Amino acid sequence: MATTDAKDESVDTRDAVEVLEAEAKEFEKDAEIDRILKAFRLDAYAVLGLKPGVPESDIKLAYRKKSLLIHPDKTKNPLAPEAFDRLKKAQTELMDEKHRATLDEAIADARMLVLREKKWTVDSPELKTPEFERLWADKTKFVLIENEQRRRRQLRAQMQEEGREQRRQEEEAEARRRKRQHEEEWEATRDQRINSWRQFQKSKTGGSSGDGGPSKKKKKLKPIG
Repeated sequence: MATTDAKDESVDTRDAVEVLEAEAKEFEKDAEIDRILKAFRLDAYAVLGLKPGVPESDIKLAYRKKSLLIHPDKTKNPLAPEAFDRLKKAQTELMDEKHRATLDEAIADARMLVLREKKWTVDSPELKTPEFERLWADKTKFVLIENEQRRRRQLRAQMQEEGREQRRQEEEAEARRRKRQHEEEWEATRDQRINSWRQFQKSKTGGSSGDGGPSKKKKKLKPIG
């Protein structure tokens, strides 16, 4: 009896440990989903939880670990699909050399702006403090937002220009259509116009005297004597 009770207690302990581990895993997943959704969306490094300038291998590794952790099929969290999409988008952006170079440039610009505003140098001890990290992160957001607003303005201007160009092409096409229609209508009435002109000329010649006035019939004179 004592052996049976010991076995039951061992099973209960193992089940309790498994439940606690499962709960801890779910908490880890929820925490990572919350972190991703709160990360600054224009900064792909922040979304993946990486420091700027890390090698490509770190990007792949971070994405693999986090995507497996928060995959919608492996958690009941209703926000998992949105977090997973943001994670995938961040990884795609960082794997694109052009986009990553643009992001790295913006982050570097933000760093230089902080140094300039604070009158620090690259050797200043303040650069190793949490305060600098916070200022740099805030300035990075500012630079990225300005860059995004500039990009959108340029896109709107481009779309407007494309719209004007399209309208110009449509107007030219309509002008060519009207001209072609006019030429076709003119050609279609050619015979009618020629016949009308001939009739006019014929009636003018047959009903007029040489001097252009109406003809008068001369009276026949009787002989004298």
